[in-house]
Amino acid sequence: MGLLDFLFRKQKRDIEDFKSRGAIILDVRTKKEYKNGHIIGSENIPIDDLQQKVTTLKTTQKPFIVCCASGVRSAKAVKYLLINGIEATNGGSYRTLKKLL
Repeated sequence: MGLLDFLFRKQKRDIEDFKSRGAIILDVRTKKEYKNGHIIGSENIPIDDLQQKVTTLKTTQKPFIVCCASGVRSAKAVKYLLINGIEATNGGSYRTLKKLL
């Protein structure tokens, strides 16, 4: 088993765990990107707007599975959410995450 296999399995386990606890799918791409395709039921908060929404996100008291186009912005968003006491995991690209859900 290679490193990528290990990481992908961990990501899948994390996503399954978060789903079982009622996680919210958070898409941090731009509104234009989101309109061009997204996971049904996901919430769109562009990464540039995340700081303004953090208080609202805390009130949900649910974990978040964060996605974007490639996984880079979602990784940054997850780090920011965790720093602010919000449970989150990186779902990577929304296309990959869609397959895992």
